[in-house]
Amino acid sequence: MPATRAEVQPAASRDLSGPALRAFFRIAEQWGLSAEQERVLLGAPGRSTYFRWKKERAGALSRDTLERISYLLGIYKALHILFPDPAQADGWLRRANAAPLFGGASALDRMLAGQVGDLQLVRQYLDAQRG
Repeated sequence: MPATRAEVQPAASRDLSGPALRAFFRIAEQWGLSAEQERVLLGAPGRSTYFRWKKERAGALSRDTLERISYLLGIYKALHILFPDPAQADGWLRRANAAPLFGGASALDRMLAGQVGDLQLVRQYLDAQRG
């Protein structure tokens, strides 16, 4: 019998998937993201997969999805270090930003471009702002 996708996934990834999804959906709620925005940030999984992940807060995540969630956790953490007021920290994502990286758009707009590299750039920008 052929191995299922979950069986060929490395054990470490399986162990991280549930906690990663739970953290992601808590952050997405605080950021007020739509289902479509959440899907883009997760790497555009199929709708049925996405809704299963959202309902069960568990599932077999790819390395790409785990990497994306890792960047998002770092972005969230950096914002809450830079802005002690939670509303200000969470609101920063949606505000227009004059920094060259954003070109007047918001960080969320940049993050929703769909590439994992965009998440990495926002994370690096925030880490640099922290010093």
